[in-house]
Amino acid sequence: MKITFLIHNVYAIGGTIRTTLNLAGVLADQHEVTIVSMLRHRTRPRFVIDPRVTVVPLVDIRENSADEGDPLLHRPAEVFPTAEKRYKQYSRLTDQRAREYLRSCDADVIIGTRPGINVYLARFAPPRALRIAQEHLTHDTHTKKLRAQLARQYRDLDAVVTTTDADAAVYRARMRLPGVRILAIPNSVPDPGLPPTDGSAPVIAAAGRLVRAKRFDLLIEAFTDVAAKHPDWSLRVYGAGADKERLQRLIEEQGLGGRAVLMGAVSPIEAEFAKASIVASASDAESFGMTLVEAMRCGIPVVATDCPLGPAEIIDEGVDGRLVPMGDRQALAAALGDLIADESGRRRMGEAARAAARRFDPAHVAHAYEELFGDLAATRSPRAWQRRKAHWRNRAGRALRRLRR
Repeated sequence: MKITFLIHNVYAIGGTIRTTLNLAGVLADQHEVTIVSMLRHRTRPRFVIDPRVTVVPLVDIRENSADEGDPLLHRPAEVFPTAEKRYKQYSRLTDQRAREYLRSCDADVIIGTRPGINVYLARFAPPRALRIAQEHLTHDTHTKKLRAQLARQYRDLDAVVTTTDADAAVYRARMRLPGVRILAIPNSVPDPGLPPTDGSAPVIAAAGRLVRAKRFDLLIEAFTDVAAKHPDWSLRVYGAGADKERLQRLIEEQGLGGRAVLMGAVSPIEAEFAKASIVASASDAESFGMTLVEAMRCGIPVVATDCPLGPAEIIDEGVDGRLVPMGDRQALAAALGDLIADESGRRRMGEAARAAARRFDPAHVAHAYEELFGDLAATRSPRAWQRRKAHWRNRAGRALRRLRR
């Protein structure tokens, strides 16, 4: 089977890139896999890509590239949805290249990995291919305008795959897509190949983009409460982003210099997590929670806010981690303090985390996708009939409304 992934920029760093590469590498054991990168901004990808996976860049935005002088590169996109977060990075040239590539694509399965790219998939992919849209964010994080744009285009897809059951339920309730399968398949996270952490290091780690929604400020404030009682413990925050200076000021204001440290972005993160005994997340929203799974695969217990939508589907409260209410500094500090004070409990929870996280292994996730491919192929005709019936009902409804005016 020929499987093609469509991705924003495989040459960059990000959770979607990493999980796509994880999945592509396992699927390459049995299938012919291609990754199509809409953009290319550097010569070599930052992540290692399985040599069996073919990479096809569509638009080269490197300085002095052949595409740099193309006038279409500097004209705004017409097909890529205007309400999509990445809209300004797309152009008439990306529209054109996506159209040309997809219309001639001979893949059996084509998988898009972000909303705007999924619109390309719906508009241009050949009908004989199975067209699958992945949702790495969530329905409710999209603006009302973007949701309306997606609802019009997603009707031509075969499936929409979210990373959590909760988000799949939201899509089914709020986006009417007759004949389109809506289901959840989690992101894949491989075994890090590191010895399990023994839980003795007096370090709490956290990782992610340094932006307000990740609430590293709340984590730092909670650590302030912990630090006074446990003077040998430290907090390491890995990541980069617009909030760096604000967070550094907060560290200084809280008197945590040398105890709470912004470590910068590191990828892959597992080797750094392995130096810690607890990994924490204070986010207000998570579409999945990659860092939580990455920590659990290292055998580290996690403490996370019970935000929508991912953590509750990853953490078994009190067994392999702790869930605390969103925005609750005291609850977060208490959960961290409890784990710090109980080294044997920390080890037990870490062992449980490592065992539980095996369900996110790329082999399991790849199998779920292969089952989906088979189901979609087997139900193609009845799903197409559902779409046609819905189309006729909509036309009849519009005609009836016109007659009543």
